[in-house]
Amino acid sequence: MHGEFKMPAGKLVVVDLDLHEGRLTHVAVSGDFFLEPDEALFAMNAALEGASGNATATELKDRIEHALPDGTMMYGISSSAVATAVRRALSKATSWTDHEWLLLHEPAQAPQWHMALDQVLIEEVDAGRRAPILRVWEWAAPCVVIGSFQSLGNEVDLEQAERYGIEVVRRISGGGAMFIEPGNTITYSVYAPASLVEGLSFQDSYAFLDDWVLGALGDLGIKASCQPLNDITSPGGKIAGAAQKRLVGGAVLHHVTMSYDIDAAKMLQVLRIGREKLSMKGTASANKRVDPLRSQTGLPREAIVDAMIGSFGGRYGLSDTSVTAAERQRTQELIDTKFATKEWIARVP
Repeated sequence: MHGEFKMPAGKLVVVDLDLHEGRLTHVAVSGDFFLEPDEALFAMNAALEGASGNATATELKDRIEHALPDGTMMYGISSSAVATAVRRALSKATSWTDHEWLLLHEPAQAPQWHMALDQVLIEEVDAGRRAPILRVWEWAAPCVVIGSFQSLGNEVDLEQAERYGIEVVRRISGGGAMFIEPGNTITYSVYAPASLVEGLSFQDSYAFLDDWVLGALGDLGIKASCQPLNDITSPGGKIAGAAQKRLVGGAVLHHVTMSYDIDAAKMLQVLRIGREKLSMKGTASANKRVDPLRSQTGLPREAIVDAMIGSFGGRYGLSDTSVTAAERQRTQELIDTKFATKEWIARVP
């Protein structure tokens, strides 16, 4: 059995093994990583010998870490990466290309629709009724999207939001507030089964699920990188922020909002936390636009979106899909009973 895992910003980790009476045998870890001392490699192999073929990634990781010599130095490899490669060899974990990815890119929709559809689609993927999906959002109206656990009053100046006609909605994932203006951001969601992030820590899963977009931005001339936990940055400044929601079944919703051309002055009037950050930096005002994608590429937003979709499809394959009638009905039900209600929007006052 053969399994591979390419660490985000790391090296390729390969594991070959046999399975005899439910136990791992003839385990051989290899790859283009750096590891000191040499004995650490053989310690890994020995630690995995005899492990149960049903061992979790955490259990495999613990076996490896307990066996490593004191002072072991690892570059481009980790015990978690080895455990993931083992799970892939056993077909417990999957890679991007093990799935038939679907592309959902529909005309502009209202903010509440996007919030509700996120929940519907991740539940469908979690239940196995949908293949994994890449969804690119188009916004029909300006809004502020706050994280599931953020305080509405602390994050948003509701008077200023009303003044500018900006709706406030709450998403199901954690993380910080997003200031949205149609045409000035690029937002996408990845709906993936648990097997794709099997063995990855919460932090590592962010880098893993954003790796493809770093490649897409690189093709556009932007030297982007992940900034733990959930930012995408470049030498020209922050480009995007990510957030995740995991269901009981293990499926993961990973969504990202990227700045194409944001009115920073308006954003800081609407977002209270933005004023706090501005004050801490000793800046009197932000009468400017935040435009990392527009300025660094010189391309229209639509061209960047097309390039991102093309990059994802070139790596993993993509087939077009649409929201089914049943999914539309469920989305509207969730809007009416949850996402449009004061109980949800102000659930953390």
